[in-house]
Amino acid sequence: MTEHSTLPRREFLALSAAAVSMPNLNAAPAVPLGFDNFAVRAMNWKAEQLLDYALTLKVDSLFISDLDPLGSLESANLERIKARAKEIGVGLHLGTWSICPTSKSFKNKWGDAKQLLALGLQTAAALGSPVLRVVLGNGADRESPGGIKARIDDTVAVCKSQQARAEKLGVKIAVENHAGDLQAHELATLVEKAGKSYVGVNLDSGNSTWTLEDPLVALETLAPYTVTTSLRDSMVWESPTGAVVQWTAMGDGVVDWKTYFDRFQKLCPGVPVHIETISGFNRDIPFLKKDFWKAYPDAKASDLAAFLTLAKRGKPKPPWTVPAGANRNDAERAYQRDEVERSLAYCRSLGLGIKR
Repeated sequence: MTEHSTLPRREFLALSAAAVSMPNLNAAPAVPLGFDNFAVRAMNWKAEQLLDYALTLKVDSLFISDLDPLGSLESANLERIKARAKEIGVGLHLGTWSICPTSKSFKNKWGDAKQLLALGLQTAAALGSPVLRVVLGNGADRESPGGIKARIDDTVAVCKSQQARAEKLGVKIAVENHAGDLQAHELATLVEKAGKSYVGVNLDSGNSTWTLEDPLVALETLAPYTVTTSLRDSMVWESPTGAVVQWTAMGDGVVDWKTYFDRFQKLCPGVPVHIETISGFNRDIPFLKKDFWKAYPDAKASDLAAFLTLAKRGKPKPPWTVPAGANRNDAERAYQRDEVERSLAYCRSLGLGIKR
């Protein structure tokens, strides 16, 4: 205090202490942290077991990315799952698979594509999930008749058929960049064609590396549409025919996660980070072969340059193998749990998560 101050010393100190203790109103909100059930697929857990696991991990969100773990889709069962999630303070996000009727990935287990989407939306609403994750297909669809543009149009048509239902239920259709099917700019085009008021994106960082993209570049493109996530790290390295990708636990690959989550927190406020580790195998990306680029007629040179920068930073990583003498099923279960739990710990070390 100076001699000109009009505040008594006691009041000045009290105000100063209050200012220090006040939250920073300009700070970005905390990022909810959770996992995708596919990360522990070898466990074959149903929804209740997944929620028990979520409780032990102290996560904020659980992504059940298929209808099967729910068991019965009867309203009484869905209400029990919803109530259990609320009881333990875990948000639920729901998903299903391909809704593109002409994709090589589409299965008619739940009816045709429109019926599957309708069922998924109704089920998501019953669980209190704000989203329904869906996919177009996989990388093979890029070489199907009409190419990926035709498959985008087919997927858009199915989305539009359920627009009124999605809007009435308040559930957003979240299309994933899945298994090499869509580059980020193509997925953005799909959302814009369908209508971003009711269609968004499930952002998958691992799948970005399968379409020759740096996940950070894909984030910048898809952040305006992102409503949920399935994230993992990737090791990428150069090969004689192009590059090799191995998905890894968070922090074990070449993605700059500090920069990624700094941007994610600003660009996708309130969107949960779900860990979906699918680790341990190598995938060739033979972009130096003559016919490779036929499947990517609209690929961007800047995206490839960013991907090559990742590959130059990476180092070859051998695939995971079952330890000698171990039971394969037991080894896979232990491996998957270790991958997701190490990933969650890594994310928390970067400041993610609400629960501690």
